[in-house]
Amino acid sequence: MNRKLVLAVLVSTCAAGLPSARAETVILKSELKAANEVPPNASAASGTAEASFDTTTKTLIWTITFSGLSGPPIGAHFHGPSEPGKNAGIVLPFKSPESPITGASALTEAQAADLLAGKWYANIHTQANPGGEIRGQMTKQ
Repeated sequence: MNRKLVLAVLVSTCAAGLPSARAETVILKSELKAANEVPPNASAASGTAEASFDTTTKTLIWTITFSGLSGPPIGAHFHGPSEPGKNAGIVLPFKSPESPITGASALTEAQAADLLAGKWYANIHTQANPGGEIRGQMTKQ
């Protein structure tokens, strides 16, 4: 057998046995409600946060919708890292607090790890509830 042919067969065989890098899209969701706030409040507002995260590009894309707030939203963000029942600082502000909120951002390795570990939450703030009127922990689906 020809040396070049043997080398080509070996390279092909080795390459076929290697795992290929595949992008994975992780879907995350949250139900936004006043009972999730720390401390909880009496707002009847509700909403949802839905996001997809591409593990190869580290890009997070989100859509957040809500209604029934006590007044106009004055701020909206992803906060973290934090478990449910605890507060944390802003990790990703939204360009506008008005529903529907849509956006995309590339995350750092540390941000991605916290997000996928369930340590980010979406929070909508109003004048009556400056610490947050409705909140929801982002969880993998």
